[in-house]
Amino acid sequence: MSKLVGTVGVSVLGDKSLEFYRDPVAFCEQRIEKHGTRIFQSRLLNKPTSFVCSVEGMKELLCEKSSVFLKDPTDVMHNMYGDNIVTANGEEACLLRLSLTNLFTGKCLASGSDLINSVSERCLKNLSATGEPVSVYPLFKRLGTELVLGLFLNVNPDETPELFQEITALCTLHWHGIISTPISVKVPLWSSGFCTALEAKDKLMDIIKDKLECQRQGFVGYLRDLPLPDASCASQHLLLFISALIPKALASLLTSFTLVLSGAGKEIRNRARADPDYLYYVLLEVQRLWPPFIGGRRIANQDTTLGGFHIPKAYAAMYISHAVHRDPEVFHQPEDFLPERWCGRNAGQEHLLCSLGNGPRNCIGVQLNNVFLKAACGYLLQHYDWDLSPYSQDLQYKWLPVSRPTVPPMVSFTELELESSATDLPDGPP
Repeated sequence: MSKLVGTVGVSVLGDKSLEFYRDPVAFCEQRIEKHGTRIFQSRLLNKPTSFVCSVEGMKELLCEKSSVFLKDPTDVMHNMYGDNIVTANGEEACLLRLSLTNLFTGKCLASGSDLINSVSERCLKNLSATGEPVSVYPLFKRLGTELVLGLFLNVNPDETPELFQEITALCTLHWHGIISTPISVKVPLWSSGFCTALEAKDKLMDIIKDKLECQRQGFVGYLRDLPLPDASCASQHLLLFISALIPKALASLLTSFTLVLSGAGKEIRNRARADPDYLYYVLLEVQRLWPPFIGGRRIANQDTTLGGFHIPKAYAAMYISHAVHRDPEVFHQPEDFLPERWCGRNAGQEHLLCSLGNGPRNCIGVQLNNVFLKAACGYLLQHYDWDLSPYSQDLQYKWLPVSRPTVPPMVSFTELELESSATDLPDGPP
């Protein structure tokens, strides 16, 4: 057992949170190079933290020792979303997953396919109409918002536009609570961002509770019939499901997909259009190189080890998806976009990705994410060619709170003269 390399410094003065949040990728790359290992320690959120940047370390953290490394009950996610499957630990988390899994698989998942396809068509059908370039990130975020509100709350922007706009605005305010300093202050004519987010949460909960009381069909109806631990559980989970998390994650992945298949990516685009399996590999590679979220944080509930390094009780451990996905021990030429790796050296290794978590606590909506991407990417490939406009743009990424180019990219779409046949992806995780 070895001692973790790096230093945690002293409380407050040794904290590296500002440096990490300014550029988490550079933060990790510099320390990996300095220490010569992909597991190291520093101080984050004023807590000694082990950073996990290897596939082996990530699997140990999230799979083999998932009962040792627990979710942090003081995390801002708990303030913003309350008790739910993301913030729970132990037996409670297991029981919630057992109850909720059916909502995202089988019959329930299939029942939403028509809505998903119709929303994709409604949002993407006129991209070439004006001949002007399109800012794709907000376009895809709108698509994601329509998908989650339609699927989870039966809210259609054409049928109830005012309600749709109200929920969208509240979800944006609520999201700001995750990226704000968790201090609730309200004085005449001014409120802190965190306070405003909590007020938005209360308004969203009122809308959600009304839906649960009045509706018997669709996802809301399925959720009502589940054996959940208490009366507030259904509303807390609907808040999680309709929040900005899913639209932003979807917008992140679709933006990266669109950019990598533009310009010189035309050959890849044509092959993905013709070969459903190859499109699947493209989507895996998009998630590998540009995971929507930087990673996740856990707290050790006992003395333990990671990668042979000693981790004391109460230490935090944070896996960094961007770095894990570039582990050269597993992914050769880790910086290169190579969809073929998923039918070659890395065939059958989708389980080594952690863009949506991993192990028994991975995202419960992995299959739903697959269906969302399948519908949107399939529609784009069937109906358009595209390119950056202008061709030369700054595509430098920022990684927090969601990965995307710092400067919103502009893309010109050209409608295909002959529509391709519908594109399908094989079943399974994206």
